[in-house]
Amino acid sequence: MSATANLHRASSVILLRPAQPQGFEVFIAHHPDQPPLLGERNSFPGGSIQKSDRTQAVLRRCRGLSGEKARKILSAHLAPSEALGFWIAAIRTLFQDVGVFYAITENGEPAGLDAELNARLLQARTARRDGAQDFPALMERENLFCDAAKLAYFSHWQTAADVSRGFEMRFFLAAMRDDQTPIASATERTHGSWLAPDRALQLFGRGELPMAFATFASLRTLADFGNVESVLKEFHPKFT
Repeated sequence: MSATANLHRASSVILLRPAQPQGFEVFIAHHPDQPPLLGERNSFPGGSIQKSDRTQAVLRRCRGLSGEKARKILSAHLAPSEALGFWIAAIRTLFQDVGVFYAITENGEPAGLDAELNARLLQARTARRDGAQDFPALMERENLFCDAAKLAYFSHWQTAADVSRGFEMRFFLAAMRDDQTPIASATERTHGSWLAPDRALQLFGRGELPMAFATFASLRTLADFGNVESVLKEFHPKFT
């Protein structure tokens, strides 16, 4: 059995937005009452991959990236469905955790602009907190598609296979949607902060924002960039 066989595969999304008067900020979620990813409760939104993230039902509900291209981007020994499952899990957990939904309609329009659809999505997130939500069924019912093209692959982190809750984590980057706001209707157990990478690193250095090394290293890499556009220019994969 390989070392990675003992690891929980997971995805995490680094949301980016412009800051005023210059620079950019990232969204860091705080989970005081939930098991943290990679050992810390201050992290980027994300969660473990589920079997439903790589079923044909949900793979058919993905646009902007094929399984073969996803496998090529990850450069990993994964089946196409497993590779694309990292993107789907990233979109699903971001929606479930902080209410930001990278989904499009059949016509390619961003989902969530219609008030009635927004209300149904909020109801679906509430059902998920009660353990009732089925993400593939939600996508099918609303005729929505995961907008994988909006997520840029960023990095790969792995904890030791023999530690408790070891993770194989894939990090993604995404520019914050103009029509949505994180945490607007999130669970009471979850809140978050927008911070410039340099500011987050300062808080970490003072012991005020504990984080896992993968989170720290990601912030340190991002601190070298001046704006959202320069980050995405560097890391956004060419899907075509």
